[in-house]
Amino acid sequence: MEVMKMANRLTDKVAIITGGTKGIGLATAAAFLREGAKVVITSRNEDDGKTALDGLNGGDNALYMQQDASNEARFKEVIDDTVAKFGKLDIIVNNAGIAIAKDVEHTTADEWHQLLGINLDGVFYGTKYGMIAMKDHGGSIINMSSIEGFIGDPLLAAYNASKGGVRLFSKSAALYAAKQGYGVRVNTVHPGYIKTPLVEAQPGMEEAQTKLTPVGHIGEPDDIANICVYLASDESKFATGSEFVVDGGYTAQ
Repeated sequence: MEVMKMANRLTDKVAIITGGTKGIGLATAAAFLREGAKVVITSRNEDDGKTALDGLNGGDNALYMQQDASNEARFKEVIDDTVAKFGKLDIIVNNAGIAIAKDVEHTTADEWHQLLGINLDGVFYGTKYGMIAMKDHGGSIINMSSIEGFIGDPLLAAYNASKGGVRLFSKSAALYAAKQGYGVRVNTVHPGYIKTPLVEAQPGMEEAQTKLTPVGHIGEPDDIANICVYLASDESKFATGSEFVVDGGYTAQ
């Protein structure tokens, strides 16, 4: 994945992207680097981190840190280490997440807590400590939700809860930051069906998702990364507490 200079919309900005080694997170990291940012990507698996970092080819502007987003103390360390390395933090993309395909009756308490720990607690930690790191100079917090934050799915009980929680929590955080005069914006991105390694590995999944998507095809990770570039840049300076749905028309039905 070659990093090429483009419009430099993020020049001199410093970003953290959780879950940044694959799919949407990796595409967002590449897009940020192209636009001139310094980027820290995180994930639980260090091997994935090394592979992603090599592919990004970002030189001194890209860094990997091992992280479990559900661990509060580690989240604080990642932010502190980023500031120590690059001097500040301007952007955080809370992208790390997992899915468990189970209905409410068959979801165990352990599964519930595991999923909410990453998908919702991790967003809380990233938003809280990211805001603290940015409040003296402003910044942008981008929380990855989903179309499942708007609609219910009988087989995604915990996932629906987490993504709906991200959606409204982010509005609360956005209003708080605005009223405090921090200059920190908080927005959510809601991807529809996106072509990821997981989708490609399961026979028939892309075809099934395509049938559900009005535009006639599922999205690419870059479709989400491009929205994240806009929200990370000063072009979106008046956008906060907002929801950016990128789903090929799925939720318009």
